[in-house]
Amino acid sequence: MGSTAETDPEEGSRTRDYGKTAGFLTIGVGLTGLLTYAYFLIAAHDLSKDAYGEITVLWSAVFITVSTLYRPVDQLLSRHISENIERGISDAGPVKVATRIQVGLGIGFAVVALIFKEPLENGLLAGNEVLYWVFFSAVLFYAASYFARGYLAGHQQFGLFTALILSESLFRTLFALLVAIGIFSGQSFVAIGIVAAPLLSLLVVPFAISRRSRREEAQRLEAAADEEPEEFSFSHGAGFVGSLFLIMFSEQVFLNAGPLVVRGIEGVAAAGFIFNVLMIARAPLQLFQAVSTSLLPHLTSLHSSNDPEAEAEFHHSIRMVSLGIVAFTAVSALVMAVAGPQLMQLAFSDKFTYDRLGLLLVTAGMGLYLLAVTVNQASLAQGQARRASIRWISCAVFFIVWTLLPFISDGNLRVETGFTLTALLLLGSLFLIYRRPRGIVEDLPFEGSSEGIETKLAGFEEGNL
Repeated sequence: MGSTAETDPEEGSRTRDYGKTAGFLTIGVGLTGLLTYAYFLIAAHDLSKDAYGEITVLWSAVFITVSTLYRPVDQLLSRHISENIERGISDAGPVKVATRIQVGLGIGFAVVALIFKEPLENGLLAGNEVLYWVFFSAVLFYAASYFARGYLAGHQQFGLFTALILSESLFRTLFALLVAIGIFSGQSFVAIGIVAAPLLSLLVVPFAISRRSRREEAQRLEAAADEEPEEFSFSHGAGFVGSLFLIMFSEQVFLNAGPLVVRGIEGVAAAGFIFNVLMIARAPLQLFQAVSTSLLPHLTSLHSSNDPEAEAEFHHSIRMVSLGIVAFTAVSALVMAVAGPQLMQLAFSDKFTYDRLGLLLVTAGMGLYLLAVTVNQASLAQGQARRASIRWISCAVFFIVWTLLPFISDGNLRVETGFTLTALLLLGSLFLIYRRPRGIVEDLPFEGSSEGIETKLAGFEEGNL
């Protein structure tokens, strides 16, 4: 972060403004989480144990794929649009690069999924052709959804961002509700909600996005009329996306590989059980998206600022978010200790019996994981994507090895313990990067150069691993 003789009087209020934004988003995304919970609640009550287990496997497969493929582009847009806005230049470069990458990823997925249709349909999705085509179509539609999320986050248009994801959950839950009230019936219609949601949600905001973006682009170009446009090449974007690809893949391993592993060890019904348990971590993480989505552009703006107070604001934001996570985790643990098994049966029916120790383990892991995500966003804003990605993939490998080897005979307890232990290792390794960023100040060639941008994206020196 640079320094200057003058201090922007607005800089000191950035953390307070961010707190208000995060609070608004938390309410919106909280409603999204409740609707997602309602979708699975309805499915758990209306479908058989095996049919519900297949829905959870489909959900896990879709979200492992889309988060791994498309969230890197989401983060690319969020980070670099916000950086360009802070520096008063056009966002055209990042948007064009992100578009090329996203289209390429979508086409690549379609080709691979068609080539491997038989093993996906018969191996992963229990020979159900409807579930295969839901998987195939949903992944393609989510390419547009995640692109829109990153664009809106980068421009800090969080009202539209919330409308997008809230409408997505609403449409998905509507399909399950139509089954519950008897208008339609069966697993297939519940599954179709997964593919209809991203498609229908995009109808809510495209015209608003277009009008707003044209107005903001005109304002930015007017302010930057005397500046030389800065190059943002495909190689710059691909380097960042490559690192984020490893991070997002690892994240989905932590959150969704458990049901897939348990399915292979103990059957599809057990996969439904561990999916429900991991909702303790997954549901707060979805709620936390309100914070993490807005945190990256907020921290990137502070990191790109020349104001001498920006660095203090940067670290203060991290501390405030972390304290909130600790408080939330403590309350959640108390609730699980008092009434966790009963609440889980109330939420997901009494078809399963839940162990209090396992619920507390996952609750602790949830808190550690949310802290790790917070520190990760700070590392990305500091330009440490490559170093962070190495830590994420190493922890993902550890988690997979832990769940596959019979260190604990009970497959469910093995996943629960492995999740919490891996979250602790991830938090510790990312915190070291956050506190000791490299290739950010002393190794940068000069401020604003294309080499400087590449340094921020890739770490600059191989010795920084």
